[in-house]
Amino acid sequence: MADAMAATRAMGVLRTLAGAPGPLSAGTLARRLGVPRSSMYHLLAAMAANGFVVHFPEEERWGLGVSVFEVGAAYLRHDPLEHLGRPLIHRLAHDLGGIAAVAHLGVLHGRETLYLLREATPAPVTVVVDVGVRLPAALTASGRSMLALLPPAQVRALYPSREAFVDRTGSGPTSLSSLRRVLAKEAARGYAEEDGFVVEGYASLAMAAVDRTGRPAASIGITFRSDRVDASGRRELARHLTPVVRELSRRLGAR
Repeated sequence: MADAMAATRAMGVLRTLAGAPGPLSAGTLARRLGVPRSSMYHLLAAMAANGFVVHFPEEERWGLGVSVFEVGAAYLRHDPLEHLGRPLIHRLAHDLGGIAAVAHLGVLHGRETLYLLREATPAPVTVVVDVGVRLPAALTASGRSMLALLPPAQVRALYPSREAFVDRTGSGPTSLSSLRRVLAKEAARGYAEEDGFVVEGYASLAMAAVDRTGRPAASIGITFRSDRVDASGRRELARHLTPVVRELSRRLGAR
């Protein structure tokens, strides 16, 4: 049990540092994760010895270490989500037919949505979503579909203050309370939707795929011109998403 708690806390440190704009103090990490400060110092020392965090003594702060990069690079080499998701994204783009849209797969990376796959339908459309692009998770349908399935405490750790929110077009959540209201509404509906939050004139729908533990592993979404798809058309797009997301969840080991 103690080993499991230590592992959970270590992962919490990595996620918190990954979502922060820069290095954090031990006290800040302890407060955000609800860990005693003395325990946090012991945990950080062990993680630093293994290269997962690094201490900046002049600032009295901690940041991510080189071992995190090594693990990330290994993940990219294995790229399981790309192998599992590519045929599904291809199928989704094909099934959308004549709609000018882009189908894409993304994952949460701190407070950002990182896009790993995209495929456009035959009808041309230009969108900002591309492989390797990162966008604010609270603004994207892809990001919020995954945030809605996280424990409330983790969402709170990702968005501890208003400064954690990004405003691109004057639309979208700007506080934890407003984000929670949007997440609750979208969770009840079964999919997330944004219209003009990222780029004016463009909208997206997305659903999250879960792994064997029920946690959000990735999202599959569709981006299109706002004026080209009405409300009924968007509900139809959501119906296209459902079987594809269920299949990705199945491939990731979800029941």
